Amino acid sequence: MLSADFVVLASVSYVGLLFLLAWGSDVWARQGRGAFLRSPLVYTLSISVYCTSWTFYGAVGTAARNGLEFMAIYMGPTLVFVGWWFVLRKLLRIGHGQRITSIADFLSSRYGKSSRIAVLVTVMATVTITPYIALQLKAITASLQVITQQTAGPTRLSALDDATLALIVAAGMAVFTILFGTRNVDAREQHPGVVAAIAFEAVIKLLALVAVGLWVISGVSEGPSDIFARATAAGYEVHETAPFGNRWITVLFLSAAAVICLPRQFQITVVENSHEDHLRTAAWAFPLYMLIISLFTLPIAYQGLATLPAGANPDMFVLTLPLAAGQDGLALLAFIGGFSSATSMIIVASIALSIMVSNHIVLPLALRLTDDLSEAGTRGFARLLLMSRRVSIALILFSGFIYFWLTGESGALATIGLISFAGVVQFLPALLAALYWRRATMAGALWGMAAGFALWAWTLFMPSFAGSHPRIADWVAQGPWGIGLLRPEALFGMSGVDPLVHAIFWSLLVNTGLLMLVSLVTRQSATEQDQAEAFADCFAAPATGTAVVRARVAAEDLFFLAERVLGWSRAQAMFSQAGIARAGARAADAVPPAFVSRLEREMAGLIGAASAHILLSKIVEGDGLSLEEAIQIAGETLQVISHSNELERKSAELHLTARKLQEANAKLHTLHRQKDDFLSQVSHEVRTPMTSIRSISEILMRETDLPEGQRERFVELIHQESLRLTRLLDEILDLSALEHGERDWLNRPIDGGAALARACDVCEALARPRNIHIHRAAKGPQVMVPGDPDRLAQVFINIIANAISHNRAPDPVVLVTAETKGDSWVVEISDNGSGIAPEFREAVFEKFLRLTAAPGTAGGSLPGLGLGLSISSTILQKLGGQIDLVDGPLSGACFRITLPLAPEPEPQEAALSVAAS
Repeated sequence: MLSADFVVLASVSYVGLLFLLAWGSDVWARQGRGAFLRSPLVYTLSISVYCTSWTFYGAVGTAARNGLEFMAIYMGPTLVFVGWWFVLRKLLRIGHGQRITSIADFLSSRYGKSSRIAVLVTVMATVTITPYIALQLKAITASLQVITQQTAGPTRLSALDDATLALIVAAGMAVFTILFGTRNVDAREQHPGVVAAIAFEAVIKLLALVAVGLWVISGVSEGPSDIFARATAAGYEVHETAPFGNRWITVLFLSAAAVICLPRQFQITVVENSHEDHLRTAAWAFPLYMLIISLFTLPIAYQGLATLPAGANPDMFVLTLPLAAGQDGLALLAFIGGFSSATSMIIVASIALSIMVSNHIVLPLALRLTDDLSEAGTRGFARLLLMSRRVSIALILFSGFIYFWLTGESGALATIGLISFAGVVQFLPALLAALYWRRATMAGALWGMAAGFALWAWTLFMPSFAGSHPRIADWVAQGPWGIGLLRPEALFGMSGVDPLVHAIFWSLLVNTGLLMLVSLVTRQSATEQDQAEAFADCFAAPATGTAVVRARVAAEDLFFLAERVLGWSRAQAMFSQAGIARAGARAADAVPPAFVSRLEREMAGLIGAASAHILLSKIVEGDGLSLEEAIQIAGETLQVISHSNELERKSAELHLTARKLQEANAKLHTLHRQKDDFLSQVSHEVRTPMTSIRSISEILMRETDLPEGQRERFVELIHQESLRLTRLLDEILDLSALEHGERDWLNRPIDGGAALARACDVCEALARPRNIHIHRAAKGPQVMVPGDPDRLAQVFINIIANAISHNRAPDPVVLVTAETKGDSWVVEISDNGSGIAPEFREAVFEKFLRLTAAPGTAGGSLPGLGLGLSISSTILQKLGGQIDLVDGPLSGACFRITLPLAPEPEPQEAALSVAAS
């Protein structure tokens, strides 16, 4: 049997292996021995970071739930690499020429090196990737729980709930990613170690999925036809969902767009690419990889449906099938494959997002806070970037955990992944316009992406929290403030449409429409025009970019800035190669504009195009963008984001307080209703015997000559009604005294079987007039439990009496069993009556709860005040035991009483205990 502790040890060892591989690859690359690391094969394998735990686990789950819908997940990227290779080639050419560091840098460079575009794209990317990171945490957590559940005996993981386990995984991933991907700060410099590790993980997850698939086809079945036949025989329709519907086409489109727009895909495909020609190999090799990894999806899905128990999680079939068959080695390989799928995504996505955050938010903010570029002001750029990227990685992974925690069991893995895909696809209109539409403006791209992002958040992202927040659930169902036209999943009356299709339709319609409309009514700046030409005509001439300004610049000042950002060696090499003398060179013609453009591109490789543009504009005289204007733009955007975050936090606090007040108000209403019911019932119960006593007393007072037999009968009735009234008052006082600790007793070892036998004997008198037979298990050996014999007998009498008085079966029976289980004594009292209605099962032990007959049976409220079960529960708590309503052997109610066993008493104490019983 596969041990959970061993799996954790194997995972940690695997992470250590990845770290060694990345470190060794970086060393080889620096020594000039890393040619293989920059080969087309490694590049192609690294692109498979697209195949996260969504495709490793979620594709099988999608196939099990929706048939052939999973094909769209693989066909989208295949169509891009086979049919849209020209788009990828253009992205690569621009990426190399412009020294692009991220998708945010790409879009900001095209639209006038705008800081506002960079900040917006960074925020959008960070938010939209949060569900995807939560997906990886959910996959790792679910796979660990599957291993833990089949491990015999307690483990270190079995004591952890989902949230705690996910938090531990997120923290571990954060530490690993920080150590793994932030060893240097040059974002544009390729990371051969990271790429090598991702390529290695691609091989591992492919081997794992293929191994499980081959085992399913040849090891436990006679081929795919046998698997599908057995799945059909088990009641599953093999072709349950036909492809080419609206949702299928939408998923196809999203997967095609995501392979370009996802920050991690852009990082690997564009930023980490070392040669354009590698795309030729990737154009056929990556679709081949996708084909192989998808071959066994359907067989694994339907093998799981045919053989695993009903209710098994389809997303985990890749892991649970080998575990169920006792194939521990194969199960471990499958777990490592899924672990690789998740870690590769987390590593690359966190690195890409941290670069965007540091370059486009942290650095512009730091520039805004300093007003000079002296050595004191510029010292520590590398340290600032490195620290900001590490903190960003930790915050990004923590955000993923928060989403995981808030959404809980929000759905299948594929559903969570599609939320992220729908978010990042909002970059697509601006990205395609950047490549092919010269007229597109920064304002059009900004308004289009912002509006599309807002609609995505309203129609798809926010509804994913409906399960954890009642206000959001109400908005989804009714619309905000009851406005049906604003319902997130039926916006403007578009109902009956799949939520994913609905969200993509509105967000992309508004996104593209605003991009085109605003671009047509606004004008481009000079920098936008230059960049639009450079992007659109990137194949016509070398992508040299544009000079930051056409004005005077001092070589000494320029070298000072280059040294602080690039380092002395790299800056010295650039100036030497260009033949620019630094000492005494103050003339404007000493630094050609082409060199300024080249320096800007080199700096952009470290801090992004927008930040590089700001820095150079700060020391260059002329008509370029001033530092104050650029910083004001970034500062205003950051201020808006800060205020928005603060408002969201305050709003969340208010929602939480309102929900708590609603819960408290509901509880008060419930208690008030119970109090009214109690007073009404007490009044009725007291009035009945009092009325009888008063009526009979009046008869005795008026009729002095009654026959002796009738007079004795009336006196007996008065006595019986008085006893009934006394029992009623004693019951109320007993509960109050127990709750306030006024009737404590000293628990001592007693014979539990004797107390149970005593209760059965007492209740025989109640059962005999109603022809109810009490079946009692054979008396076993003496069972000693801590307690008080009278109180324990009172509990048994309450439960057995209830089973007798509430039993309306034609042939009523009460079954009493007792047995020792481990260190506990368990007594079950069940009947074959109508049972307890489902709506009362959770609150059956509450005070003053008067039950009604179960559906389908005669009678309304059952007799009594509803105190007996509450008193019994309170007594058992004082005895160290408990009482539960469980499913019993008969058709009616079954109450299970559990008491701890007491140590064997000394002979003298045992004798006293028996005598007392």
